Amino acid sequence: MDFVAISVLVRWLLGWALCLRLYRLPEGKIKGNPTVSVLIPARDEEGTLPNLLPAINSQTFTPLEVIVIDDHSSDRTASIAADLGAKVMQPPSLPDGWCGKTWALHHGVKASKGEILVFLDADTEPAPEFLERLVAAQEQLGGLVSVQPFHRTEQAYEQLSVLFSLVGLMAVPMGPGCGVAFGPAMATSRADYDKVGGHEAVAGKVVEDWFMGHLYVEAGLPVSAYIGDGLIEYRMYPGGFNDMVMGFAKNFATAAGEVRAIWMLAVLLWISGLFWAAWCLPASLLGWPLMGQPSVLPNLLLYLAFAVQLITLTWRVGNFAWICLVFPIPVLCFLGVFVLAVFNLKRGTIEWKGRQFQTY
Repeated sequence: MDFVAISVLVRWLLGWALCLRLYRLPEGKIKGNPTVSVLIPARDEEGTLPNLLPAINSQTFTPLEVIVIDDHSSDRTASIAADLGAKVMQPPSLPDGWCGKTWALHHGVKASKGEILVFLDADTEPAPEFLERLVAAQEQLGGLVSVQPFHRTEQAYEQLSVLFSLVGLMAVPMGPGCGVAFGPAMATSRADYDKVGGHEAVAGKVVEDWFMGHLYVEAGLPVSAYIGDGLIEYRMYPGGFNDMVMGFAKNFATAAGEVRAIWMLAVLLWISGLFWAAWCLPASLLGWPLMGQPSVLPNLLLYLAFAVQLITLTWRVGNFAWICLVFPIPVLCFLGVFVLAVFNLKRGTIEWKGRQFQTY
C-alpha cells in the first residue's frame, strides 16, 4: 500500500473515531417537585410554534409555565402562541450591543418563576419524555445541560446541510462535563444562571450557546452535551436554500474560532480525506489530474468507503441517507459556505432575520 492510500485510510479511520462520543441524553427520573420554566424565543415563527407548543403540552412532565418571547415578529407568532396556551411577552426594542435571541431570553428569564430554566428554540419538536429526561439530567449533573436535536430534512436542498450537521458534532467533545453547549435545547438552574451573569454576559454573541458554556466552565460549573436522536428534532431553515446558506455561514463565522485546536485538526484531516475521495472517482473516470492510483476500481472502492461511512455516522444525526451516496455535491456546498464565512469574518458583520450582527 502506497503512502497516499495509507494517508487516506488514516483519515477514514479518524472519521469513525471522531463520532465515538455521540452520547444520547440518558434516561432519568426527576427528584422532588422542581418548578420548571420553559422559555422560547420566537421571531417570525408562526410556522414552527404549532409543532412545538402541542409537543410541550404532551410532555410526561408538566412545567410550571411556558413563555414565548415574541421578538418583534412581523407575522402571527404572538397570536398563535397565545392560542396554543403559552404565556406571551414582548421585550423592549433591541438596544445596541445585543442580539435578538439573547435580548429575548434575558427578558424571558426576568419574567419567569421556575427554579429550573429550560431554553428551547422555536423550531424544536420534543418527544413526550424529553423534558423529563432533560430536567433529570440537569438535576443529576448540575450546571448547564444541552441537547443537539436530530436534524429532520424534507426538501432536497436541506440534504446539502449534511456536513454542517455532522462536522458540528465531530468538532467538539460530548457527554457529561464536556464543556460544550448547544443552543436549541438547554437546561440550567436559576441559581447557576445568575451566577454566570445570564444572557447579559453574552449579549452580543450570535452563537450565544458556545459562549454561555464558557462562562459556566469559568465559574467551575459542569457543562454537558448530548445528541437528541429519538428525543427531540428540528427542521432547520425551511425558508429556502438562501436562508440555509446564510444560517450556516453565520455559525461558521462566529463559532469556528471557538473549536479546540486538536479537535479542529482532527476534523480537517477527516474532511481532507472526504474531499480527496470526492475528487478521485470522477478524476479517474475523466482523466483529470490525480495523485496515487489512477485506475477506476480502487477509487470507486475509496468513494464507496466514504459514502458508507457518511450514511453510518449520520443516521443518529439527521435523515441524510440518499445525499451521502453523492457526497461530492454537499462537499461543494460546504466549501462554498466556508468561503462565504471567511468573507463575513473579514467584513465583520452578517445579516440574519433582517438584522446586522458582528461576527467577532
